[in-house]
Amino acid sequence: MFEAANNTLIPLAIGSVAYFILHSLLASLRVKHFVKQHFPTALPAYRLLFNALSIILLLPLLWLVHHDPGPLLWTWQGPWHWLAMALSVFALAGFVWATRAYDMSVFIGLRQWRERRRQAEDPGALRISSFHRFVRHPWYFLALLILWSRDQYLNQSVFYALATAYLVIGSHLEERKLVQQYGDVYRDYQRRVPALVPLPWRWLRADEAEELVRRAAAEKSGQHNETCP
Repeated sequence: MFEAANNTLIPLAIGSVAYFILHSLLASLRVKHFVKQHFPTALPAYRLLFNALSIILLLPLLWLVHHDPGPLLWTWQGPWHWLAMALSVFALAGFVWATRAYDMSVFIGLRQWRERRRQAEDPGALRISSFHRFVRHPWYFLALLILWSRDQYLNQSVFYALATAYLVIGSHLEERKLVQQYGDVYRDYQRRVPALVPLPWRWLRADEAEELVRRAAAEKSGQHNETCP
């Protein structure tokens, strides 16, 4: 059993690392600006193609993980089992609720396609939802809850550990783009709200979140007026 797991583990680990690196590269502004410069007509469909490719390339890894999870490492038992189940249900419900905080047409890429946008940056204003007042990346936090509230098998745990590392690194890369887009407003948000795990002493009141959103909108409007004759 361990030998079979080892045979699966190596290609799973290599494939996972390759997937996460490719995903980060394709999501970077550097690659988007390259596409904008050399293939501008493809830019409106970039987000749609990026999401489609991300799903297609992830499917073999998920199949490999669940086809051969490897030997059991630990299982949640007794009251811990019910706590793990509760966390999973909370995370799934949270995913559905958190979608309200995002412009899903932008996230999927439909708005960029409909408007035939040729900008490397995604459109949209800064949003700070109820979830975002407590953690800057609620989807990442909820994904971590789902991954680590399950019974753990060797191959699954390796994949989950690599996915966790990617979420940590990916959040930093994503925030570089957000700082470029929103400047000091987002830096202020970073100082006051944790990135991946909510902390009871670091969060925003509703009025504080609204003030940051107003500042971001005002700065964006000022930048727009400066570029317009």
